[in-house]
Formats: sequence, C-alpha cells, structure tokens
Amino acid sequence: MKLYTINTGFFKLDGGAMFGVVPKTIWQKSNPADANNMCDWAMRCLLIEDGSRLILVDNGIGNKQDEKFFGHYYLHGDDTLDKSLVQHGFHRDDITDVFLTHLHFDHCGGSIERVGDKLVPAFKNAVYWSNQQHWDWAIHPNAREKASFLKENILPIQESGQLRFIPTQDGVVFHEDIKIRFAYGHTDAMMLPQLTYKDRTIVYMADLLPSVGHLPLPYVMAYDMFPLQTLKEKAAFLEEAANNDYILYLEHDPVNECCTVQQTEKGIRLKDTFKLTEI
Repeated sequence: MKLYTINTGFFKLDGGAMFGVVPKTIWQKSNPADANNMCDWAMRCLLIEDGSRLILVDNGIGNKQDEKFFGHYYLHGDDTLDKSLVQHGFHRDDITDVFLTHLHFDHCGGSIERVGDKLVPAFKNAVYWSNQQHWDWAIHPNAREKASFLKENILPIQESGQLRFIPTQDGVVFHEDIKIRFAYGHTDAMMLPQLTYKDRTIVYMADLLPSVGHLPLPYVMAYDMFPLQTLKEKAAFLEEAANNDYILYLEHDPVNECCTVQQTEKGIRLKDTFKLTEI
C-alpha cells in the first residue's frame, strides 16, 4: 500500500461556527481569524494505491459552482485536485474508487463536473462509495443542514450508475487493511477510513476532528447536528487513539497533515505533528 496527500486548496469558514461555544479569545490563539472573523481551512484528501485499486478519500469543493457561491468561501491557494494527482503521477481517470466520508459540499463537490449543460461524474472510471443511511439523510436534508447538501453534487452520482453503498456496521472491511468507523455527531453516518500502514494505524478524521485546534473536548463545531454525540465520539476515540498511538490524518487543518495525541493532566492533547511522507 502507498499513501499520497492530495491537497485541493484552502477555503475560509467563520471561526465561531468552527469552534461552537468556545470564545474567540481562546480559539484564535491556534486558528487566527481575519477581519471578517473567517479562518483558513484545508481541503486535504487522501489517495490510497493498493494493487489494482486507486482509492481517493474525499475530493474537495470542486469548481462547478457559480461565482456567488465561491464568494462565500474565499477559495485560495495554488493547489487543485488535478495538480496534486499529477504531482504523484496520476490522472483522475486512473481513480478506481471515490470514498466519500460524507456528502457536505467541501468533501464531495469534486465528485461531479459540469460539461456543457450536463452534470457528469468527474471520475468516469470510479465506483463512488457512500452508505444508504447517510445518503437518505443527505437527499432529504433538514433545514439546518440543507445548505451543505447540494443536489448537484449528489444526485448525479446515483444517476450515473456508479454509486455503491457500504453497510453501516462499525469495523466493516472496505478493502484489505482498510476498515470503516462510523460517527453520528457531525452528520448522520459519517464514515472514517482506518488504515493499517507500516505497522501503524492511521485514521482519516474528516469532520470528527477538523484540526489540532479541536483536540480539547468542548471544541465542537456549531456545524455539528448532534454536538453532544460528537462530544461522546471524540472522547472515546481520542482515548483509544492516545492508548494505541494512532496517527490522525487531518482533512481541514491548514498547517498539519498528521498528528498523534497523548494523555496529559488537562486531558488528551497534541503529541507530535508531521507529514504523511514522514511515517
């Protein structure tokens, strides 16, 4: 198995929304905000090469939305999904599997591209993986989450015939050395790949832990549908991660790709940060 970091660029989100009930005077020490209270966030995906399969975990925000939409999120940086793939010697047509942790636009927007007046899969040779429970949640969204589930990102996947579902069973095997964890606090049935790699366990954190700035338990996003559930899931996971020296792969941290955690007098805190290539 070979792993590659796929950077798709940066965007901005409101700092208060990203840190929930935590005061700005505290969270801005780790994630400084601009004059509009917006903080920088990465959209860092993961490419897994194993035998004949080339698995892309999430794919960023994409480029098919209009100028007004992108104006809300201040996309910046030189990285794109295609540039990152090329840097590692790949093309989007080489992707065999697109694994979607969940269907919020910053995680699945690159799934679909606009060709003329049609919306078509951006990865024409890939199977797209979600799960039935989350899919149903996304296509019948509640009013609070509706702005994150964009039909143009989601419905064309099913219409293409390339969609498959993973059973919502914690620990289900997706591929050799890849198991799936489920989390229900951020959104219903979010999927977190857990990899065995070089005798280490790596967990792709998606939105259970957006950044190292979110390690303290109360630091839960206002975007989470069930924050108390997130609190329980974070507490249990971080305990497990600290006890077993897991590597956490961070999708949204603007600086850090990977980290480990440790027990301290103040609870579980950051141990080390490093790049994927340093494992």
